[in-house]
Formats: sequence, C-alpha cells, structure tokens
Amino acid sequence: MNVGDAAQRSGLPAKTIRYYEEIGLIRPARAGNGYRDYSGDDIHRLTFLRRARNLGFSIDDCRQLMALYQDRSRASHDVREIAAAHVSAIEKKVRELQSMRSTLQKLIHACHGDDRPDCPILDDIAGAVLPSGKVVPAQV
Repeated sequence: MNVGDAAQRSGLPAKTIRYYEEIGLIRPARAGNGYRDYSGDDIHRLTFLRRARNLGFSIDDCRQLMALYQDRSRASHDVREIAAAHVSAIEKKVRELQSMRSTLQKLIHACHGDDRPDCPILDDIAGAVLPSGKVVPAQV
C-alpha cells in the first residue's frame, strides 16, 4: 500500500511516516516503480510508534522499544527500565510545571490588574530593578 493508505491505517500523517523512514525507524519495501510499498507489518510498526509517541516516549526510546519488541529473546526488565525512566522524567516535569503554576498564581495574586502601569508579573519576568540600578533576579 502507498504512504497515503499507510497514513490512514496507522493514524499517522504521511509526513511523519516519511520522517520515520528517513531516520530508520521503518524500512518499507519499494515497488517496481520506486514507490514505497507498506506491508501489514509496517502498519503494525507504525501503530506501535504512534502509541509509544502518544505515551510521550522520545524517538530514541521508540527506537529502543521497537528493537526490544522485535527481539523475541528480550528481557522484560529492559523494557521496564525504559518505561520507569520515562515515568521519572514525567514526574520531574510535573514538579516543574507545579512550581511554575505556583509562581504564576502568586504573581497573579500580587497583580492589581487595574489601570496602573506597575505589574509584578512583568517585574518578575524581567527581574526587578532596584533604585540603585541593581537587577534582582526573578524568583521561582
């Protein structure tokens, strides 16, 4: 099947499929006319990649997961390590986002939100400037 059909069946844009081929994640056969010819196995791999990317795995993680998926002698421990590292990265990102939210909530609370030009939100983003000219770094 051609890239358009593969896109429809896998749920991925054709551009993404071509990119995955370019970086070696998939290698579809070529028909006699030189066009890509995607097989059922290719669609399965593309669907696997779509699901892994939807779970937030990086391209490198996807490459490792795909290799492990195709290796019937794999150890599930290896897969678990990749997934656990990804969960740790997600948890770190959640903490960072919660910190950002907390900072922004404090700044919003400090902002009068009226016609005055002074704005604690902008002051914090820019770093407050003291009368001496010294810049106080933004607080997180």
